[in-house]
Amino acid sequence: MKIVIIKNQTKRLNKFLDWLIHMVGYAIVLIAVSLIFKKTIYIDNSYFGFWGLMASIIIYFLNKSIKPVLIWLTLPITGLTLGLFYPFINVFILKMVDFILGNHFDINGIFMGFFVAICISVMNLLMSALVIEPILRRND
Repeated sequence: MKIVIIKNQTKRLNKFLDWLIHMVGYAIVLIAVSLIFKKTIYIDNSYFGFWGLMASIIIYFLNKSIKPVLIWLTLPITGLTLGLFYPFINVFILKMVDFILGNHFDINGIFMGFFVAICISVMNLLMSALVIEPILRRND
């Protein structure tokens, strides 16, 4: 299986490998935060972390499908607040996951959603810098 795809002279990972890396990262962040803050975020641990993985899959798909529309719709508000509204789009995505998964995933309060959204953003930056970039550099 090839790891690197070259399009228009830019290198990027195979879509499945990129998806897999982000799913593992999202699941680790969600489970770690739910273990640290047990009263404010809850992920059902039945089926050995299945609900954490389901939440991360739903977050990934909502980020790829609905988030661009939300960014476009809230562009005036984000511009007026000088970009401070942007993290609340991630909080809205997390609340949608909370609604979709029902009793298996629960975030109590907007501040905990904001904290989880920041943790996911930091995880995305770290995954890019520590995992994806070294793989791409190794295949030069």
